[in-house]
Amino acid sequence: MKQHRSPYDSPTTLWLIALVFLLAWLYMLGARTLVPTDEGRYAEMAREMVATGDWITLRLNGIKYFEKPPLQNWMNAISFELFGLGEWQARLWTGLCGLLGIAVTAYAGFKVFNRRIGISAALILGSSFLWFGLGHINTLDMGLSGMMTLSLCGLLLAQRPDASAAEQRYGMLLCWVGMALASMSKGPIGLVLPGAALVIYTLATRDWALWSRLHLGKGLLVFFVITAPWFILVWQKNPEHPYFFFIHENFQRFTSKVHHREGAWYYFFPILILGILPWLGLLLQGLWSGLREQATSKSFQPKKMLLIWSVFIFVFFSMSGSKLPSYILPIFPALALLIAAQLERASLMSLRVTTVLFGLLGLAGLIFAGKVGGLTTLAYEIPLYQAYEPWAYAAAAIALAGGALATYLVGRNKDAAVLTLAVASFIAWQALFLGHEPLGRYSAGLQHVAAIQAELTPTTPIYAVGRYEQALPFYLQRTLILVEHPDEMEFGLQQQPELWIPKRADFVAKWRDYSVSGKAAVAIIRTDIYEKFVQEQVPMRVIGQDPRRVIVSNLLTQPTSTTNPAAK
Repeated sequence: MKQHRSPYDSPTTLWLIALVFLLAWLYMLGARTLVPTDEGRYAEMAREMVATGDWITLRLNGIKYFEKPPLQNWMNAISFELFGLGEWQARLWTGLCGLLGIAVTAYAGFKVFNRRIGISAALILGSSFLWFGLGHINTLDMGLSGMMTLSLCGLLLAQRPDASAAEQRYGMLLCWVGMALASMSKGPIGLVLPGAALVIYTLATRDWALWSRLHLGKGLLVFFVITAPWFILVWQKNPEHPYFFFIHENFQRFTSKVHHREGAWYYFFPILILGILPWLGLLLQGLWSGLREQATSKSFQPKKMLLIWSVFIFVFFSMSGSKLPSYILPIFPALALLIAAQLERASLMSLRVTTVLFGLLGLAGLIFAGKVGGLTTLAYEIPLYQAYEPWAYAAAAIALAGGALATYLVGRNKDAAVLTLAVASFIAWQALFLGHEPLGRYSAGLQHVAAIQAELTPTTPIYAVGRYEQALPFYLQRTLILVEHPDEMEFGLQQQPELWIPKRADFVAKWRDYSVSGKAAVAIIRTDIYEKFVQEQVPMRVIGQDPRRVIVSNLLTQPTSTTNPAAK
């Protein structure tokens, strides 16, 4: 059958797609409420950084918080300083890291392989569900992955056989900068993971000469110039930081279940299957191509490096005692390059299987989308889940139509089929994310913000009894006083015990004193604790309530005049 002109050969088409993609990507950064836990946590930490002016000691809810390094909080704080507080500002760094990962992956594909592979790699990575999703969630793993992509692609660019001496030097310095920034994003794994992958690659290929091309002296200097200053400063101000960060938060997180995020050995397999959609049909072939790559003389083997990078990081986190879905995100740029390279050699049947699978996913979505409303039995939540159904139908219809059109195009214009699949999946993922907004607002407690603000003056204390709200402090621009439940701030409260109330009885006594003296206070209470307070006749006036929380004032009549709180 006659093949039509490839869209890859039209710069106008490619630039138009890139522009529309960029606008849609950036728009989605501000399209939804910040959802607990990570989004609210890291937005609030950056807000407090701006409010206090302390850019060394990280705090959450006004309490020392040493779990992670500061890069993402710094970038979010800079975003707030430049553009004000808001959802898109809180997600800007995450979104830019996602875009950076796509751009760097495309460039590496172009330079290491060829122009077509670079284009395909960008389409594959930008439309993969997990990369798109985490590019629009304010969490650390996209920042880590963006910086690790710099490291991976810097290595690929530096070690390709036709690299000049200057390209080799600058490529390796980019690799070292990426590892340093990854370490400033999430800790030692920014250096450990790339380093271990390189060691495994060397053992597998016996390419010992590679180590003479790593620019170790300059690289280590660059690494420590970037990373050492903050670690030294935070240690000087907080002597307790090194043990908690390096031993508890990193070593024990990997070797134990101290964070209660354990999962089975196969935990990441379904996440990989869902996360790589719509390119699942080409995943195994892409990995196999890396395994089969043969060296010409003793030249660098990029596909083998990409395979080892992907498999090692996947296995590393599968062995960890702590697991979250986002942990395997750093392997997706490598997978995109492997799949893109395989596309150049894949049979039309392989691509057709991929397009059909995505269409069948859409068909399944159409069959089951109407059941979303039945995922909860709580009367309050049923309308929120039902509001998701039209968006689920829309996403499924887009997937079905995109898969069908791409299947039709496979034999007529292979590149057009790839482009259609990428565009359809990208739009479908947007529909799924936009449809989550009612549930996101409920999870964040955003529907209660106005009622809470109506009760507040700049000096009104807000208590969190039995639960901590990760998003409300950011939207209220106020920290909360924890009662009974330290949440993830337990270590910080050991250093600053004066910042919370460990015993519920002490809180009730203080609350009653406030009521007698007429001093206003507000509390966000876990529902079962609220019911016990009712039985104990604790003075409360409900100002907001849902199945997750009850919000009360100690004043039995609403104040006649209020002043909205300023940022603290």
